[in-house]
Amino acid sequence: MIKSLFLCLLLAAQAAGAVTLDDIQKRFAAVPVMRAQFEQERQIKGMAQPLHSSGRIVVSKHKGLWWQQRQPFPMKLVVGANRMIQVMGNQPPQAVTAESNPQMFQFNQLLRRLFYIDRKTLEKDFISEFSDQGEGKWRLVLIPFGETLSGLFRSITLYGEKSIDRIELNDVEGNSTEITLTHYQFEPRTLSQDERKRFVF
Repeated sequence: MIKSLFLCLLLAAQAAGAVTLDDIQKRFAAVPVMRAQFEQERQIKGMAQPLHSSGRIVVSKHKGLWWQQRQPFPMKLVVGANRMIQVMGNQPPQAVTAESNPQMFQFNQLLRRLFYIDRKTLEKDFISEFSDQGEGKWRLVLIPFGETLSGLFRSITLYGEKSIDRIELNDVEGNSTEITLTHYQFEPRTLSQDERKRFVF
C-alpha cells in the first residue's frame, strides 16, 4: 500500500514538472526579438557529401525573419508578412510573393512562424505530436496535410529547451536538412536601428 502510494506521488510529481506545448508557446510569445547563429547541413539524395552553410538570423514577432548566410557564399533573405526579398551575393534583390513562387514563399513563411510555435497557426497546416524529453527538453513533430506544404515535406521536427535548438526537415524527395541554432540573444527586446533597416524593403 505504501509502495503504491509512493509510486503514485512520484508519477504525479513527474507529470507536474513535464513541459507542455502550451508552456513553450507562452514562453516564446513573450520574446519579441530573437537573434541567433545557425549551422545548416543539407543531405541531398544521390550526393555523397552533405552541403553546409552558416550565418546569422534575427526573428521579430512584428517584422518577420532576417536570414544572413555567410558561408559558403553570401546570401540574405528577408521575410515579411506579404512578401520576401532574396539577395544572392552582389546580385540585385529579387522579390518573391505567394503569387510568383507559392512553395518558396510558403516555406519561408513557415520558417518564420516556427520560431513562435503558434499552436493555432500550426494546426491549420499540420498534425502535431509534442513530447517532453526530460530535464526541460522537448520535441515537436509536425506532419503537413495542407496542399502546398505536404507537397514539400514529409515531416518537420523541432528540438529545444529554452529555445529551438535544432530543426530537422525531411522533404518528399528523400532529402533532409538540419538547422542547428546557437548563441541566442533576446536582449535588447526591441530591434536596434541597424536591425530595423534590414526589414525595410
